Amino acid sequence: MTTTDINRLLWTERAAGDASRAWESLTTEPVGLTEEAGEAGLWLRPPGADDARVVLAIHGGGFVSGSIATHRRMFGHLALASGLTTLVVEYGLVPEHVYPAQIEQVGQVYRGLAGRRVALAGDSCGATLALELALRGPVPEGLVLFSPWADLAVSGASYDAGTDPFFTRELVEGLAKAYLAGASPAALDFGGLPPTCVQAGGDEALLDDARLLAARSPAVELEVFPGQLHTFQMAAGHSPVAGDAIAKAGSWLRRTMGS
Repeated sequence: MTTTDINRLLWTERAAGDASRAWESLTTEPVGLTEEAGEAGLWLRPPGADDARVVLAIHGGGFVSGSIATHRRMFGHLALASGLTTLVVEYGLVPEHVYPAQIEQVGQVYRGLAGRRVALAGDSCGATLALELALRGPVPEGLVLFSPWADLAVSGASYDAGTDPFFTRELVEGLAKAYLAGASPAALDFGGLPPTCVQAGGDEALLDDARLLAARSPAVELEVFPGQLHTFQMAAGHSPVAGDAIAKAGSWLRRTMGS
């Protein structure tokens, strides 16, 4: 069946073993940002933004892929939608780096933003790290989580729905095993979350992870986008649904971060 959903097309291709389509190619170039590479990561500044309020953006990729390069455009669209300075960071990938190295690496950048008002944003395993940072403290002003991976035990029934072409239970279990490398981290108390905006696709295997967060915390505002797959926001600029999701997340950040 032919699809015009380029995010679904990418995951369908990857399920068939074809990784030729670059992940970042899903997203159009955001226009109007000032970019500055720094020691901590890539700074994205919309017109009129200052550095007193910052969104720390953490990329996904199952801990085995992803980078500033793959996610710069999507987080750039979020920066424009929110009007907030955004710092996109990287961390070491499996197998060279395993739990808790990624948390410690991103945590060092987060602590370096002390004295500013900070929100955290992340997609997939980037959301995993954002949740860890928020619950370890200091507590951020808010969280924006796209298709969060919140359950490393991979127990959600949504894996069995058959609507996600790529993220099978077996694949995600393998990613979790490689990341944890034998560690058994303590369960997170999601009841302690700050204001949190969660977006998930109605057809993605990790949908129950998003529902888990909403069930555990009254601070979570969950929106499910019917028919969408994992990290559909990566198609911002090419997909009206992705553009709408980014706009909503940006508006939520503006309300939450205030002036």
